[in-house]
Amino acid sequence: MTTRRSFLKTSAVLSAGLLVAPRLFAYDKKYIGLQLYTVRDAMGKDPAGTLAKVAAIGYNSVEGATYTGSEKFYGMDGAAFSKVLKDNGLIMPSSHYRLGEDGAEMKGTILNDWSKAVDDASALGVKYMICAWLSPAERGTLDHYKKIGGDLNKAGEVCKKAGIQLCYHNHDFEFIQEDGKYPYETLLANTDKDLVKMEMDMYWVTKAKQDPIALINEHPGRFPLWHLKDMDNTPKQMFTEVGNGVIDFKKIFKNAGKAGLKYFFVEQDICPGSPFDSITKSIGYIKGNLV
Repeated sequence: MTTRRSFLKTSAVLSAGLLVAPRLFAYDKKYIGLQLYTVRDAMGKDPAGTLAKVAAIGYNSVEGATYTGSEKFYGMDGAAFSKVLKDNGLIMPSSHYRLGEDGAEMKGTILNDWSKAVDDASALGVKYMICAWLSPAERGTLDHYKKIGGDLNKAGEVCKKAGIQLCYHNHDFEFIQEDGKYPYETLLANTDKDLVKMEMDMYWVTKAKQDPIALINEHPGRFPLWHLKDMDNTPKQMFTEVGNGVIDFKKIFKNAGKAGLKYFFVEQDICPGSPFDSITKSIGYIKGNLV
């Protein structure tokens, strides 16, 4: 039975926790995620064994990357893949998809068979569906980005009916100015802020000479997902392990609440050796410094 005294004591403890470590309460659960593109070769050969290894390293959530085209999750239907995740104590709150404008024959995209993609994601418990990348043929002019914004709004409506949030994942090409404006600004301005949110990739924003914190301040609540991807301190500005590069993640994480952060995922497109060594280094830094 909860007494007034025990209630006040619990409230005091929670209040003290907020004062000591407010960043822990900025997102809904303390998950440390991995974008599975980082271990794509291993996932292609042995998805179950790879997920077991990822979980053993300490990750407890993952982000998918393969549904488009096959309409499968790493060669499995939703039920089979869900079992593999559960067997390893993993959740998959988000997954990547393609726009599909440059390939009408490609299924499971935002523009082709999207309803099935949403149904499959919903059955698996996916909370966020992400437009992962625009091919060079899909980019075009600012007017074309306005059209893409409309397409994303429509896809976001379908997601919303299923209780899923649509997001857009940036690279650096969205920050190449056209007529004095960034395509990224056009996407933000031409999408409904509730239907389409953003997955901010810290590496690509930094590579484009943009400030993640400035973007968060300009568009509070618009960035529920982050990719933690670091940049090395060399002229080539290559991908590196989180904490091993020039991006100030500690400073960025202080803005997690304003961003609306819910989940973050480590991603390293290219690793100098085994990707498992790299993701081990990244999670070590994250546990010691960010969560």
